[in-house]
Amino acid sequence: MRASARRRLTAALTLVCCLSMVASAAAAPAYAGSAVSSGGVSPLDAGVAQQPNPCVGTVTEPADGLTVISVQGFQFGEDGGKRPAKLVGVGPSGEIRWVEQMAEKYDVSWGYDVDPLPNGNVFVTATTSDHQTLVYEFDPRAQERVWSETFDLADTHDADLINGGREILIANMRNYDESSGANDDSLRVYNRTTGEFEWVWRFDDHYDPDDMEENYTDDWSHVNDIDKIGDGRYLASPRNFDQAIVVNRSTGEIEMKLGEDGRHGILDEQHNPDYLESENGTPTLLVGDSGNDRIVEYANPDGDLTDGAGWNRTWTLAGDLDWPRDADRLPDGDTLVTDSSNHRVVEVSPEGEVVWEFYAPWLVYDAARVSVPGEHATGPTMADLNATGTYEIEGSATLHEDTAALTDCHQQLENVSGWADGQQPTTTANDASTDTAGGEADGTDTTTWQSALDDATTEGDGSGTGGETGTDNPAGLPGFGALAALGGLVAALGVVLRRR
Repeated sequence: MRASARRRLTAALTLVCCLSMVASAAAAPAYAGSAVSSGGVSPLDAGVAQQPNPCVGTVTEPADGLTVISVQGFQFGEDGGKRPAKLVGVGPSGEIRWVEQMAEKYDVSWGYDVDPLPNGNVFVTATTSDHQTLVYEFDPRAQERVWSETFDLADTHDADLINGGREILIANMRNYDESSGANDDSLRVYNRTTGEFEWVWRFDDHYDPDDMEENYTDDWSHVNDIDKIGDGRYLASPRNFDQAIVVNRSTGEIEMKLGEDGRHGILDEQHNPDYLESENGTPTLLVGDSGNDRIVEYANPDGDLTDGAGWNRTWTLAGDLDWPRDADRLPDGDTLVTDSSNHRVVEVSPEGEVVWEFYAPWLVYDAARVSVPGEHATGPTMADLNATGTYEIEGSATLHEDTAALTDCHQQLENVSGWADGQQPTTTANDASTDTAGGEADGTDTTTWQSALDDATTEGDGSGTGGETGTDNPAGLPGFGALAALGGLVAALGVVLRRR
């Protein structure tokens, strides 16, 4: 065969390859609001060839690690109602890595808080259909529970592992006892070794029902969050009291308080406050100010920490937010916001620009970046960043304005149970570092909290375990193999023809 014929054959094969790729792209459904081509994520970013992703919004820069989203499972509106609760694992460019169908697997009715653990697992709080509180450690790599505990507590939105995993810190609500006439809304510490509640702090002992606007016999405090922020110091969020408080475990006293009952200009039925400290030690609180549809940051440089006089609002994120219920400050100064009724999680810059956005209908409750173990108090304050002020959220793909797009996203998530197609990490005996569940296998602490409990003997409050977790790091380019194979075919034919 002459050289001209060989060139024509090579060109024809190349054309067939390219046309097949174009045809595949043209046949795929398109979704409005995509940030990076159709669906906002390319096959190379996702690590696998995928159909367009209806759940990804704006992505101008990849996230630093896996994002785990707790979907509460409720759709408002005429055709709404209860929907299945789930956990969703999302890759750096918005790719759906896995979905944990909690409702189907564990009879979960409502999904609530999710916290990353030092070993790359997550700690989950939920309630079951028979009104029990369920907490468990979930291993994303194995896609299974490591251990679980169930409590005869009707409604708990947050529980945290503390002190090396030996204790569980619990915020419990809706605890009015008709027979005794007492409301038992409380903060509790459960000892996993003894199986007993070793510390209980009741709101009724510290708040006079006659001074509060809320109905004592119903959902009185609605305490929706509890975090350990220091040795024996617990930050709690009694939502219906419009306050964030810090309780001292040893003294039982409220030693810090932001907000007052009924003063909605400060906080209005807030969720999930996080404690930060500026470089000069100024106490700072980052709060999802849900009733005011905003995220706020308050600092108290020199005032009384309990009467509200010293608190100054230093940063506000407002605009297109609908009942935001969580905000986490990331190490780079961005803020990860759970915008609940808009069914999305957004990462925004200090100036309010959306850099990462993912939708997870219906009604997201919490989100955590697994590359940030412990989740709380990891990033700088806005005062340290010289970014104080009020900002409007900008740059969203606004898929929340398109019910059809949200429905498509919901269906996509419902069709995944466990690892999404092509996303399961692969490991070999010689290279375990290709595990891509959200942390590298090499260098990641794989100790479970159960084994930490088995090892812990003397560790007390204030000495919780640390440790590092790896970041999401896809290995190789799976999904690129077909194109590479065709290219190899063309090259091989060229070699054969040259040898004739």
